[in-house]
Amino acid sequence: MSEAVWFPSEESSKKTRMYRFMQKLGFSDYDDFYKRSIEDVEWFWEEVVRDLDLQWIRPYDRVMDGSKGVPWTRWFPGGKFNVAQNALDRFVDDPQARHRLALIWEGDDGAVQKYTYRDLWAAVNRFAHGLKRLGVEPGDRVAIYLPMIAENVIAMLAAARIGAIFTPCFSGYGAEAVATRVRDCEAKVLITADGFLRRGKVVPMKEEADRAADLSPSVEKVVVVRRLGRDIPWNQERDVDWGDLTSEWKTVAPRETDASDPMMIIYTSGTTGRPKGTVHVHAGFPVKAVFDAAYGMDVGPGDILFWVTDMGWMMGPWMVFGALLSGSTMLVFEGTPDHPGPDRLWKIVENHGVTHLGISPTVVRALMRHGEEPVRRHDLSSLRVFGSTGEPWNPDPWHWLFEKVGGKKVPIYNYSGGTEISGGILGGNLLQPIAPCSFSGPLPGMDVEVYDENGKPVRGEVGELVIRQPWVGMTQGFWKDPERYERTYWNRWPDTWVHGDWVRVDEDGFWYITGRSDDTLKIAGKRLGPAEMESILVDHPAVLESAVVGVPDETKGEVAVCFVVLRPGHEPTEALHDELIDMVGRHMGKALRPKQIHFVAELPKTRNGKILRRVIKAAYLGQEAGDLSSLENPKAVDTIRSRQFS
Repeated sequence: MSEAVWFPSEESSKKTRMYRFMQKLGFSDYDDFYKRSIEDVEWFWEEVVRDLDLQWIRPYDRVMDGSKGVPWTRWFPGGKFNVAQNALDRFVDDPQARHRLALIWEGDDGAVQKYTYRDLWAAVNRFAHGLKRLGVEPGDRVAIYLPMIAENVIAMLAAARIGAIFTPCFSGYGAEAVATRVRDCEAKVLITADGFLRRGKVVPMKEEADRAADLSPSVEKVVVVRRLGRDIPWNQERDVDWGDLTSEWKTVAPRETDASDPMMIIYTSGTTGRPKGTVHVHAGFPVKAVFDAAYGMDVGPGDILFWVTDMGWMMGPWMVFGALLSGSTMLVFEGTPDHPGPDRLWKIVENHGVTHLGISPTVVRALMRHGEEPVRRHDLSSLRVFGSTGEPWNPDPWHWLFEKVGGKKVPIYNYSGGTEISGGILGGNLLQPIAPCSFSGPLPGMDVEVYDENGKPVRGEVGELVIRQPWVGMTQGFWKDPERYERTYWNRWPDTWVHGDWVRVDEDGFWYITGRSDDTLKIAGKRLGPAEMESILVDHPAVLESAVVGVPDETKGEVAVCFVVLRPGHEPTEALHDELIDMVGRHMGKALRPKQIHFVAELPKTRNGKILRRVIKAAYLGQEAGDLSSLENPKAVDTIRSRQFS
């Protein structure tokens, strides 16, 4: 059980958009408001789009249509809605808003570009016209394989503006990973750059893009941004320079897309098989993203939202739509949080006046190594909210961020959902107290429960996170693979989305994610989320990070094996190994003591800091690890294979 450590003041609560929205609808109590939001989800989402003042080219006939079954619920049928118009045009049409900052870009080398809403609108129109000149039609797919530069955002909005469908690809992918996605969605155009900077070094992209295009018969043109001005191979028949394509000014009216027309296909890595292409629509993903940003995290005009992410991950497009549809500013960063010095992230916050900083526990753990001095060098008084997603917290980094960086004043808005959700299932709550590492509960409009293995609601014990009603933003299936979509999320209990997270609700009503349900250990009949054991391990002063997986055992069915990264200055010894095993046994009981602890230099992670336990387990057991294209550090897998279980 955790006790709350952050408490909202009455004054701060009343300033939030969530509070004002509740008041407008006649609610003074948040719990009553949440209850109503799931008792009548149609009423709720209609009130949301009204309050957001979204522009409809043609009004919708009704809020939702479930005639094809709950998994295939359509939202705002009959409505014509273009997300680019709602992200840009409605603000450009307002003299009070058109010169407001929409986008700040900072490069690895410290270069900065700024775009007002009108600047961004003009750039999007130029590129939209360029795409049309290339023959891109409504419904055509456009793959975006770009670094974190302004052109990434421009390309997304331009594609949506003309009714095309964009597919963002992680900037760190190799050619084969890009080609897998490009081939699956049959992209007509691939947008890339000559390269980008990472930790001061040039990372080539055009060469990988060429290989990906060669492997993808559907690609007709490769558009190239000259980020670095380096010499690159050039195919006169296929390659087009971004500068040439955007040299001609022409206003492009937003396409009159249906609310349920696909806008984006974003791929998630599967445990097995090819990546899943989640389909998102114009009045889906953007509406859910802006609700969570504007009402959940209180992002609005005058705020600067900076999420440390990549456009190939869901939180990249989420930041774009969450910022622009709320009339605020996004900050896009090409570099890494600790280059050229350990204070880089805090320097960005100070220089640009960041109000909302999205940061993962893994990044916090990395920055903790440098101590408090880099933090103290900078004025962080602009910060109002920390956002966090992607993995469960351990107490130590949570308290460090809350106490040392935020001075116990800035709430940590824990946020968890997924690519298929368009945002959050669970979140913090700026109107209620927050306990370390916890979620306040389900977000409004999300009818969420914790089920035991028999499909019965449980409290106080670990269970499956499920959603019992449809919501705005739910993926409209996997691209050209409806059966896989239904099989993945809807086949365990009738009309119930099973998300794959293992959660627990404590007696005070705080929610905790203990890991993916396919990461769950079952030791001597007891279910255990890996985060529970990992938190104990990282409490030891020698341990920086840990990952726990379950392996087969004749006696207990399964036993825990732990992989541990030590802090600088600590050496792996047999005494430390035994001490850590005993420490887990004291806290969790002898029956749950790990079978083995392996000391490693690093854990396999995605670039946005998520530890891939499924990869660790597969490598350790000598099994096929599935899609590894999102890995930042594939050599870590080889190290684990060398310790293989027998």
